[in-house]
Amino acid sequence: MLAKYLKRAILAALYIGFSHWAGTALAQNAEASNLYKRSLAATCANCHGTDGKGVIDGGMPLINSLTSEQMLTQLKAFKSGAREGTIMPQLAKGYSDEQLVTIANQLGKK
Repeated sequence: MLAKYLKRAILAALYIGFSHWAGTALAQNAEASNLYKRSLAATCANCHGTDGKGVIDGGMPLINSLTSEQMLTQLKAFKSGAREGTIMPQLAKGYSDEQLVTIANQLGKK
């Protein structure tokens, strides 16, 4: 009987320990994922300003008014060569399609 109780107690302690560890790992993964998404979007800030807000009359398009869908359409057009530009076609080719989706979702209006 005592052995059975100890076995259950040990299993419960392991479960609780692993559950806590798993919860912590999930939270860290979520935070890492969020940082990754934000860092991709931040690569646009050099030209388009923080969060795409830009500088009015700064010479660069203000992209903060685009929806995520509109932004993704433009990014894909630059990448494919369907839309011309000075630097954007070259930059867009450097991102995977998944990364372009992430950027559009981060910067575009929902």
